[in-house]
Amino acid sequence: MSADAADLAPLVVGGGFVVATVFGWVAAKTNFCTMGALSDVVNMGHWGRVRMWALAVAVAIVGTSALVHFGLADVGKAVTRRPNLPWLSLLVGGLLFGVGMTLAGGCANKNLLRLGGGSVRSLVVLLFMAVASYMTLKGLFGSWRAAWLDPVSIDLGARGFADQGLATLLAGATGLDARAALWTVSALAVAAILVFVFKDARFRANRQQVLGGAALGALIVAAWYVSGHLGYGENPETLETGFFATNTRTIESLSFVAPLAYGLELLMLWTDASLHMTFGIASVLGIVLGSAAHAIASGSFRWEGFASVSDLRGQLTGAVLMGFGGVTGLGCTIGQGMAGLSTLALGSFIAVAGIVAGSVATLEVILWNAERE
Repeated sequence: MSADAADLAPLVVGGGFVVATVFGWVAAKTNFCTMGALSDVVNMGHWGRVRMWALAVAVAIVGTSALVHFGLADVGKAVTRRPNLPWLSLLVGGLLFGVGMTLAGGCANKNLLRLGGGSVRSLVVLLFMAVASYMTLKGLFGSWRAAWLDPVSIDLGARGFADQGLATLLAGATGLDARAALWTVSALAVAAILVFVFKDARFRANRQQVLGGAALGALIVAAWYVSGHLGYGENPETLETGFFATNTRTIESLSFVAPLAYGLELLMLWTDASLHMTFGIASVLGIVLGSAAHAIASGSFRWEGFASVSDLRGQLTGAVLMGFGGVTGLGCTIGQGMAGLSTLALGSFIAVAGIVAGSVATLEVILWNAERE
């Protein structure tokens, strides 16, 4: 393995870029947006895009469980599966991210898609999000997070659990075989999701949303495979086996808030030889390219700016909240809402519940204000 180690980093970076490019194209074509899906429910009572997101999660759970079963990727090493459960950080981070993405009219993924479609507004939002994310990783916001939120946690490792995966918790609590526990939890989760998804005849008839949801879920699995299998090998310098070209130095799938910060750092400190292109940064670029390719091919590419000063204020406030919340909650609507859930991590369910609650509450307030006016 070590003989080919020099090729692993470019392989992981290139693979992440390709997977994200396809993801960007599919998401743009199907108008995939978690915030938009929640807005559809609150404002119109329409669940179509929520069902598409849920289908993507179900496919991602099945595919990720298969990777684990066949020993093709150890998602138990993912950041979202660590045995320490910082439940307050996950909940607060999720809530603030949900509020932020609603104020900004879309999450990190949606703003990357819009940037590919010509939105200068989204470029500004992403820059502010990147700065806030970096401040939460290594700056002022990070000191607040580390002092007030992260210490409030549950150490599952001290209770004998290797990680916070629901299958791991089930196996530890019941003595069930690890693989049996994995497929038991996966089957129950996927069955419940699929009942919800396909009970609606209107959704079943929407071929684009069905195929789009399935494809997006499969791409989450592909990302795990790229970083966790293709990018796993022996470092010729240290002779230690590990993961190549990921910012967390472990297995990753698609997620966009922290990678925005790392991308900004790379651009600002380009001459620092210790910094390199990573899987996460490449995936950010891939989403934009995929969306741009779709926009150009469909003739929908349009330059777009801010509508007003109040629009600017709301968007930038949302961007800062997403930057802080996305890092504090260990992921965005894709990083936690799809990739995290695909690993059946307990913390991912907490973070996603926070994101949904924050977004729905903000949408309700916006709707209430609009009705008053």
